[in-house]
Amino acid sequence: MKAAEAVCRRLGVRKLDRDQKKAAALAVHYALGTAAGALYGAISKSLPQARLGFGSAFGAAVWAVVDEIAVPALSFAKPALQYPLSTHARALASHLVYGVTAEAVSRGVRALAA
Repeated sequence: MKAAEAVCRRLGVRKLDRDQKKAAALAVHYALGTAAGALYGAISKSLPQARLGFGSAFGAAVWAVVDEIAVPALSFAKPALQYPLSTHARALASHLVYGVTAEAVSRGVRALAA
């Protein structure tokens, strides 16, 4: 939600109620995921190594860079070490599914374009 509030402030929106914050947080989350997925599709086409583990390596990289490094560094969350291991494991598992999904979609798009 902190990231969404920061984006909204940059867009000139000053005050959000709780429901608006939740909606904005989802929008930011999905926009970032869509952008990263599009980047994956572009990269994986010309760099097959990016497809390692049927996209799971990409998902793990997104988790490490975004969740573990960037979000805490930007003060959008507490430092990573302040969360229990189960939180990290759940987030990593979700990102592995995201990476596999990105690869499946990318393969489908490549097949349609062929």
